[in-house]
Amino acid sequence: MTVARADDGGPWLLEAIGIHKRFPGVRALTDVTLRLRPGEVLALVGENGAGKSTLMKILAGVQGPTEGELRIDGKAVVFNNVSDALKQGVSLIHQELNLADNLNVGANLFLGREPTKFGFIDRAEIAKQATYWLQQVGLDISPSTPLSRLSIGHQQLVEIAKALSVNARVLIMDEPTSSLSAHETENLFRVVKELRAKGVSVIYISHRLAEVEELADHVTVFRDGANAGELDRDEIQHEAMVKMMVGRDLSQFYSRNERRAGEVALELKQLRTSTWPAHAVSLQVRAGEVVGLAGLVGAGRSELLRTIFGIDRAVSGSLEVQGKPVRISKASDAIRSGIALVPEDRKQHGLVVDMPIDQNVSLASLWSNRKAGALLNFSKERTDTAHSIESLGIRTPGPKQIARYLSGGNQQKVVIGKWLSTKPRILLLDEPTRGVDIGAKHEIYQLMERLSAEGVAILFASSEMEEVIGLSDRILVMHEGRLAGELSWRNANEQSILSLATGQHSVPATAAPAVS
Repeated sequence: MTVARADDGGPWLLEAIGIHKRFPGVRALTDVTLRLRPGEVLALVGENGAGKSTLMKILAGVQGPTEGELRIDGKAVVFNNVSDALKQGVSLIHQELNLADNLNVGANLFLGREPTKFGFIDRAEIAKQATYWLQQVGLDISPSTPLSRLSIGHQQLVEIAKALSVNARVLIMDEPTSSLSAHETENLFRVVKELRAKGVSVIYISHRLAEVEELADHVTVFRDGANAGELDRDEIQHEAMVKMMVGRDLSQFYSRNERRAGEVALELKQLRTSTWPAHAVSLQVRAGEVVGLAGLVGAGRSELLRTIFGIDRAVSGSLEVQGKPVRISKASDAIRSGIALVPEDRKQHGLVVDMPIDQNVSLASLWSNRKAGALLNFSKERTDTAHSIESLGIRTPGPKQIARYLSGGNQQKVVIGKWLSTKPRILLLDEPTRGVDIGAKHEIYQLMERLSAEGVAILFASSEMEEVIGLSDRILVMHEGRLAGELSWRNANEQSILSLATGQHSVPATAAPAVS
């Protein structure tokens, strides 16, 4: 067998050669090849459903390939389970962290492989070793700290320290910044760069292409379960990655059409949330208008949307729908008033992941679609599901596919389809494209454009500045639970939004926006 060589003449650290993976009715990977150099950050990008996660599970021993070969240092290996991969130094850090929040940090680092002394767990040795590995990732905390007290960003560093403690040579990081603040993201980047300098290789999966541009030494692009291209360091640019990922040029990514706002669909009057009871929020959203909520993490955007929808109780204030006062004390009140909310966390709050697509789509409209005697209307369920699959472009073998096995982008489309089945007049979207690939983002943007043209009032929160500026007719910026100001899409830029979001200055939001 001829062993492929890396640029320095030595063998590649990790190779996946001619990998195929088939599931019943689905071909997930077709003749995929990936190669990783020692001390390299390799970014793996592609649309949801392109096969990235499937390949990573194969590399980490979670599942085996149908065909193909894995090599470490030029030698063929077989991973029958996760332990086999760990013994070869390959560790996968999942997007949903695999930690026990009822234990302290040290116990998490050595869970299942605790050092012992005289037959008992050696807690002193755990503390000593944990301190060393925590220092390697720049985490200055005591190993006895309860994990539940740590931020998501610090928990992510605990996961990395845990991987390093088993002598990981390859770290696979799946969407590591999806739940991190800007500061935590910067800290993670610093750690990744330090690991690279120490010779640890990283496979970095992200839909945030700006991160890939900053971190990656090499990019491998997947499309439809196959290799779509490779980019070296000097070739890594946003446009080049997008073109390989989707097979077309998305020059009109934000295709804004001229919108004419109608009558006021939603109005908040001095609404105070339980999270920020000292600050009253007043705003309006008109029919056919797209209004963006911007702000830093913790500014109160999600809490405001949850309060409008009745998940959280308002401390005080009032709410009007199409000029009429409504009292919303629970989500069913909001649904009856024509309001729908696509939540930030689709797996926790948007889907029942072990139920099929059709049952998920019909959940929010079961009561309104019921037959006489409160019987389920299966005919309407089939119709709504077929419409959602077709109109939203949900990629699935069929309506009975379990939601857990869909890609992130397709899961998000199911959540959106569920709420569109209620025929809302007001659509609230909380981080609608989080963890979604570039192609699915474009499809969601087009959907928002279509809904606004049909007269739906849209209020959405997003942490992506480009998204807020590109989609919004008006941008409402929040700072510490209050509206710090309002910007029109014509005069909004990242600097003006950040100035308001950080509290540097404040301008009153317009109470009654002019009809454009």
